[in-house]
Amino acid sequence: MSSAPYGFLRVGGACPRLWVADPARNVEEILRIVEAARAQGVQLLVFPELSLTGYTAGDLFFSLTTLVGGAERALARLLEKTAAHRMVIAVGIPVHVDGKLFNSAAVVQAGRLVGVVPKTYLPGYKEYYEERWFASSREALAEEVRLAGQTVPLGTDLLFAVADEPSAVLGVEICEDLWAAVPPSSLHALAGATILANLSASNELVAKAEYRRELVKVQSGRAVAAYLYVNSGVHESTTDVVFAGQILVAENAALLVEGRRFRREAELVVTDIDVERLTVERIRQTTFSDGVHIIPSPYRRLALEPIPAPRPHTLVRRIDPNPFVPSDPAQLDERCEEVFSIQTAGLGKRLEHTGVQRVTLGLSGGLDSTLALLVVDRTFDLLGLPREGILAVTMPGFGTSSRTLQNARELACASGVHLREIDIRPACRQHMKDIGLDEKDASSLAFENMQARERTQILMDLANKEGALHVGTGDLSELALGWTTFGADQISMYHVSSGVPKTLVRQLVSWVAAHRASARERDVLQSILDTPVSPELLPPGADGAIVQLTEDLLGPYEAHDFFLFCLLRLGAGPRKTLFLARQAFSGRYEEEALRAWLRVFVSRFFDQQYKRSMAPDGPKVGSVSLSPRGDWRMPSDASKAAWLAELE
Repeated sequence: MSSAPYGFLRVGGACPRLWVADPARNVEEILRIVEAARAQGVQLLVFPELSLTGYTAGDLFFSLTTLVGGAERALARLLEKTAAHRMVIAVGIPVHVDGKLFNSAAVVQAGRLVGVVPKTYLPGYKEYYEERWFASSREALAEEVRLAGQTVPLGTDLLFAVADEPSAVLGVEICEDLWAAVPPSSLHALAGATILANLSASNELVAKAEYRRELVKVQSGRAVAAYLYVNSGVHESTTDVVFAGQILVAENAALLVEGRRFRREAELVVTDIDVERLTVERIRQTTFSDGVHIIPSPYRRLALEPIPAPRPHTLVRRIDPNPFVPSDPAQLDERCEEVFSIQTAGLGKRLEHTGVQRVTLGLSGGLDSTLALLVVDRTFDLLGLPREGILAVTMPGFGTSSRTLQNARELACASGVHLREIDIRPACRQHMKDIGLDEKDASSLAFENMQARERTQILMDLANKEGALHVGTGDLSELALGWTTFGADQISMYHVSSGVPKTLVRQLVSWVAAHRASARERDVLQSILDTPVSPELLPPGADGAIVQLTEDLLGPYEAHDFFLFCLLRLGAGPRKTLFLARQAFSGRYEEEALRAWLRVFVSRFFDQQYKRSMAPDGPKVGSVSLSPRGDWRMPSDASKAAWLAELE
């Protein structure tokens, strides 16, 4: 097993109890936390700034023998006691070199001091006096330092690379470095660091914690990296300032985990970071690699030994089973409003550009066409157009249930749009007669698809007759799976939900019902939300119930949306996708069911690519899109063999 199976490396941030100016006692506390971290499978552990001495020792830093020398002796003890295992540890230490004192981070592994990184930006304002004791890294003359009996590289141009995992590369900066206009970590990232560690001692002020949190998130996004920020805790000196021990781990602009502040006892925060995903994202973002030209000089890469991964390899990091749907209600509300606004803005622009003031739309009484109608309604309101210009057409066929037909009628009435009802069965019977298809052969693909094509023909022809724009009703998930009929619902003049996955469609309809709908609309929207997803192309059962349930045929849409996110957003192959799905859906779906649904997803995604290559215009609403003019380009004849082989 590699150091980072499926790209995941386990990291920890630790804020120990601290005794200012007592390195011997501090290293014992650090060793205690190291053992606790080992028990949790931590592979990289980061401590705060000057964690061997304390940050607030003041003029005691001038005591080179007692305090600075004591820190070196404490470091030697740390090396001795951790020689038997390969966890990488970063601790803060003052380092004396060539008559200067540097506020530094020592990176150690398996009893070896790998390298020392000095701080560059020293605060000398307000309550900070670091320039009184320390020199900036820019003043270092030597590129090596003799410390704890070992001669090792010294400098800010050091990267620490895990030998068996090319995507796991560590870069280090210290506290104020992050607050600079161009943080050293930006250069580290451009030079190849995917993991950025910040050993910090930042005091608490009102609202400062939130500022740090945003700073860490933004830097992790700007650097396309994982960022570990570990701050000094409450046991630092409180002469004039208070520290709280804020620990943050962010990955590509998303906060993975945060520790609790103001704890009196030691704090250890553990999570898993996905270095493979970061590498994929950097390859995708061409502007990231363009920044390599600003690196002033080549970096020195220092080899780290492979770090055994935790066994059994399960993640402590939560994997969201619904990556398109925020779990936080406030964030979900904000997301729905934003997506709905993007949809309406896109359609509004298309109507303004064409000068068209009428729209045709197929209204089935299902979720997708309901969302499309809600978007059209809102767009007409924003443009000051009368809703009578919205021509909703419900077209009952062989599989239409009385429930969905009634839902369509009531929704159109409640929305104040013009509704036309056209029974497609006579036209389909004539077509079956023309092509020699037995009407009783309801299991044939032709029987199903002719209904979809008949509906689209009606909508397109009606749009031509009325001088209208035909708005499509399909969603991103259907486009991914090819769950559309070629030459039918696969096409339109504008697709308002082509960037919206099925799991988010439901949430959007629910959000409109709660925030934008009248009482009359709200009742019918709830009925639609309670109706199973179905294309309704096969005749209903004897009791009138829907028999063709999409999720019975394909598997749950939440699983397929998860697979889609893994493929398009994470760049994950089937094996990693299945691993993540097991974590995300643990206790809900068995592995074999997930494997079977993933096979369906892979097969349909590859086999149905030709439909996506001719997808109509539609607004991009998130980071995942299948538009052939935007995010996704794939040959229609690409082989799926290698992808399916990973699932054997």
